[in-house]
Amino acid sequence: MVDLVQVPQTQVIMAFVATCIEATARTLGTDYKTVFDRMEKVNMIDEYIYPCYETLHTESRENLVDDLIKCLNNWEAKA
Repeated sequence: MVDLVQVPQTQVIMAFVATCIEATARTLGTDYKTVFDRMEKVNMIDEYIYPCYETLHTESRENLVDDLIKCLNNWEAKA
């Protein structure tokens, strides 16, 4: 029998946030630090990705990354 490890929901969400940043960076052809800094500057992680986890994690990675890039560009344009 395999023992299952219980991971706190906060860790699951933070791993998802990290995946979002890395996948977005890969698609944009840049490093994750650049994308993280851009998202942090417009508060996108705390105001969009983290609170919308339940909805966002159901999307395909391709659709999610496309949405994140559009969102990031829109939020930067408004800042």
